[in-house]
Amino acid sequence: MEATFAGVLGAVFGSFLNVVTFRLPRRESLVKPRSHCTSCGAHVRPYDNVPILSWLLLRGRCRDCGAQISPRYPLVEAATALLCAAAVLIHSGAAAIALSVALVLILVPAALIDLEHRVIPNRLTAAGALLALALGTALDPAGEPTRLIAGAAAGGFLLAAALAYPGGMGMGDVKLAAVMGLFLGSAVAPALLMALLSGVILGAAIAARKGARAAGKTAVPFGPFLALGGILAIFVGQPIVNLYIDRFVH
Repeated sequence: MEATFAGVLGAVFGSFLNVVTFRLPRRESLVKPRSHCTSCGAHVRPYDNVPILSWLLLRGRCRDCGAQISPRYPLVEAATALLCAAAVLIHSGAAAIALSVALVLILVPAALIDLEHRVIPNRLTAAGALLALALGTALDPAGEPTRLIAGAAAGGFLLAAALAYPGGMGMGDVKLAAVMGLFLGSAVAPALLMALLSGVILGAAIAARKGARAAGKTAVPFGPFLALGGILAIFVGQPIVNLYIDRFVH
């Protein structure tokens, strides 16, 4: 029952994340004007604004002008719904669930905006940091020092990388890593590892296809890899940390 509710709520939030993804990098208000067709400007009717279902019923087209509506919209809504439901299923306790779901809602638009615009907006990472601090302090105050240390360590690690290789990583990536630490705590370590590994794998694939010289000139944003690592860490990050501690520390 809880997972179903989280899935429905996730789809609703996913609809809002589509607005965030479109408007935030354009420095537009997230509230006004109300949702409208980007082709003809017609306002979206309330009954045409039901996540996933409305897109299917309208066959992916605007009711007024017939312009195509990108399938990205229902895909984002469905993915957010599934991730939120899965987070509720995999975690127990209000703090773990709230922090996991909130992180999903930060990582989804961060990845999409960085893919399209090559930037992770400060407004998004700032909101994420404030949300993490509020949820962590309210629901798990005892764990907040660990999460603060993890945020500083994750941000510091990527800051060192950004300073060492200025063209390979931006400050938006550094801030997003720090925010991930505030949500994930010690599980941010496997998140960063998985992000780096996925980036290396893609780089190797590009090099194999285009050649090493062309691959070196191919700009690939790192935000989506961080988001992928963060999503994976929500589900397997803490077990990986626990396994490492059991094997090599105890």
